[in-house]
Amino acid sequence: MRFAILTAGGAGMYCGSCMHDNFWARALIKSGMDVTLVPLYTPLKLDEEDQSRGPIFFGGLNVYLNYQLPWWRKLPRFMTRWLDHPAVIDWATKKSVSNDAKELGALTVATLQGTHGPQRQASLELIDYLANDLKPEAISFSNALLAGVLPELRSRFRGPIFCNLQGDDIFIDGLTPEYRQQVIDLMREKVKLFDGFFVHSAYYRDFMGEMLQIPREKFYEIPLGLDLEGHRGEPLPRREDEEFVIGYFARICPEKGLHLLVEAFEEVWKRHPGSKLKVGGYLGKRDEAYFTALQGRTAKLGGAFEYIGSPDKAGKLAFLQSLHAFSVPTTYREPKGISVLEALANGVPVVQPSHGAFPELLAKTGGGVLVPPEETGALAEQLCRLIEDEGERVRLGAEGVAGVRREHAGEVLAERTRGWLERAMSR
Repeated sequence: MRFAILTAGGAGMYCGSCMHDNFWARALIKSGMDVTLVPLYTPLKLDEEDQSRGPIFFGGLNVYLNYQLPWWRKLPRFMTRWLDHPAVIDWATKKSVSNDAKELGALTVATLQGTHGPQRQASLELIDYLANDLKPEAISFSNALLAGVLPELRSRFRGPIFCNLQGDDIFIDGLTPEYRQQVIDLMREKVKLFDGFFVHSAYYRDFMGEMLQIPREKFYEIPLGLDLEGHRGEPLPRREDEEFVIGYFARICPEKGLHLLVEAFEEVWKRHPGSKLKVGGYLGKRDEAYFTALQGRTAKLGGAFEYIGSPDKAGKLAFLQSLHAFSVPTTYREPKGISVLEALANGVPVVQPSHGAFPELLAKTGGGVLVPPEETGALAEQLCRLIEDEGERVRLGAEGVAGVRREHAGEVLAERTRGWLERAMSR
């Protein structure tokens, strides 16, 4: 089966959705499918081998200029194509290109207009590539915000077209009020043209089904997948007199809840001075002031607080394998939770808020406990419990490893996807 996955790059930052799309493509290829991962907007920034190939469509710089300058979109394509080169886009994303929803409302509306808006040329190029050159038997879009091309694509492509919903609401909620409803209305209109929607949890199925008015029967649940190579697969042993290390690995931003973990850790540290909080993850310019304030707050902890930056995969695995417990206490309802899976795969028990996809994820895998969202006292109490009860910590860690291998290995993701695709093709 020839399958195309369209995925949007993260504008120079590690992006959970495009990283998962990359692994999804690799798992399907390993299972015997002919898969093409098509990059949109920007190149993918990954901590593993890039599976994408071919040109970048909807190159971020040209998308912006097409929207801002009517004369730009009238130029011959040979005069503007150079701005879609990955090296040029990478250079620009290090300067001033923004992926902050607050600044992108009007541009998002324009992009959803597809061939009837300022991105007409970019839309037609992508449609031509899919319908005339690539000719897959099925297509999946990495989010519903890319749906502007669907009406024209539908007229030229007869196979099933899916959408992998995995965080669209976070971007939509970040839009200013004047654009938020416009975007939702346009998406409701466009998504009717998808044959089905992949989701990673029943929570997100119900949430997005209501937001975008999608019938429940059009949803297909597939697990998050995780490359298990290099993960330790067992809890880190610890003597009672050894330092207890709590970890956080996610984007450094308020919505991921690092400030909540810092507040909880202050209580943990009072009760267990031998504990440490190690933090890793991408820090963008938008959130530098937020993190600077947190660093000021943690100065009194001395060496008990450490930020390791945003390492590559080897560095991330070494970081995870140095931990005894893990938490990313998001303030929003997380639709995926890849960082939690990565911790569990290394035998690290997790403490997570009881919202979004986390309850389902831990119900299937084990390996952690849930606490009420944004209640730092409860978070601190459960972290202390893991310090004080080594047997429980090791039990949870081993349970998490087994659960991830059973529910989230690449083979499981590929098998479930192929099953849904084959059913769709047979119809």
